[in-house]
Amino acid sequence: MAIQDKPRRVVVTGMGMLTPLGHSLDEFWDGLMKGRSGAAPITHFDTERFATKFACELKGFDPMDHFDRREARKMDPFAQYAVVAAVQAVEDSGLAPERMSQDERDRVAVIIGSGIGGIQVFLEQTSAYLGKGPRRISPFFIPKLIPDIVSGHISIRYKFRGPNYCVVSACATGNNNISDVYMMMQRGMIDAALCGGTEAAISELGIGGFNALRALSTRNEDPAAASRPFDKTRDGFVLGEGAGVLVIESLEHAQAREAQIYAEIIGIGMSADANHITAPDPEGSGATLAMRNMLADAHLAPEEVDYLNMHGTSTPLGDIAETKSVKNVFGSHAYRMNLSSTKSMTGHLLGAAGAVEAIATIQAIRNDCVPPTINFVHPDPECDLNYTFNTPQKRPVNVAVSNAFGFGGHNTSVAFRKFEE
Repeated sequence: MAIQDKPRRVVVTGMGMLTPLGHSLDEFWDGLMKGRSGAAPITHFDTERFATKFACELKGFDPMDHFDRREARKMDPFAQYAVVAAVQAVEDSGLAPERMSQDERDRVAVIIGSGIGGIQVFLEQTSAYLGKGPRRISPFFIPKLIPDIVSGHISIRYKFRGPNYCVVSACATGNNNISDVYMMMQRGMIDAALCGGTEAAISELGIGGFNALRALSTRNEDPAAASRPFDKTRDGFVLGEGAGVLVIESLEHAQAREAQIYAEIIGIGMSADANHITAPDPEGSGATLAMRNMLADAHLAPEEVDYLNMHGTSTPLGDIAETKSVKNVFGSHAYRMNLSSTKSMTGHLLGAAGAVEAIATIQAIRNDCVPPTINFVHPDPECDLNYTFNTPQKRPVNVAVSNAFGFGGHNTSVAFRKFEE
């Protein structure tokens, strides 16, 4: 691997996704622009005994539309979602693996993670073991369970032999995987990569576990209005599922094959709260550090950021802490820039959130339009910034940032810029 003396420029050339708003980039963006909520009563299991009875499920996803039966049996839904999103991203990028030499494929990485992994197969196989003993455990149990198996499936499909693994950092997973690719690409270790995140945690254990933490909204009477970041009456997040995958390349590699370029990645920032296993630092000090690191890495002044896609989960503590961190970093500019939480529409996709929201951020740059934060009714005096409530806003978006934070105190921030030669 040739290590570069001067960091290479890094660009995004392909995007693919499955979300509660639709099974393609166009459907996703259309849903955001229309302010459509993906929340509805849960259909995956009987919710009678659960405090929360709704979520942002994928609608109409049938694995048989994408895999043969034998292939589908080897994958938990979180892996199925990622493979479908990866195929979309590769096709969107025009990368054409079938026309690449093996030497070229050896410099393509696959780094796609999941915050939770195969929770559905874990539940199924635990039930099989408790009911009929160890002989009933499937030989596919472990390969379907582990979060890194997604990268394995995709590298096998395309014969990509570059770095192959995943970062698992709860809800910061997607951003951490993008950040790893960005750093390797800058150093010249790889030429292209598929990266992002995936999650399929809407299950008895997923809903039950987050209910036990009292993290989920219980607004069962009105699911579509339940995810309401920065609204005074917010009562928790809405669990979502899906996947987002980006094709990222060095600028030289993308230009050599005359690829479309959606945006440039210009900086990353990471930090830890060092405060609590689930609650955010109340003053937002960890998030503040991550965003300051991002601005320094991108050589950006705070005033240059036009839009910030916030982590914005719709939790009472989290939205206030993130708002404080934005004020800490951006000062008076925090009141002039646009912010929003697309989780108000997609729900919280956990390990897939960072990747899906990175795509939303890139789309804001491409379309010079900021997606809204829906479901705002009641002002919260502690959340007093321009969160682009209820209606998208057309405006120039040259630089945009996406935040993602995770249980354990993981903080990540990624900056994108409109591409210029």
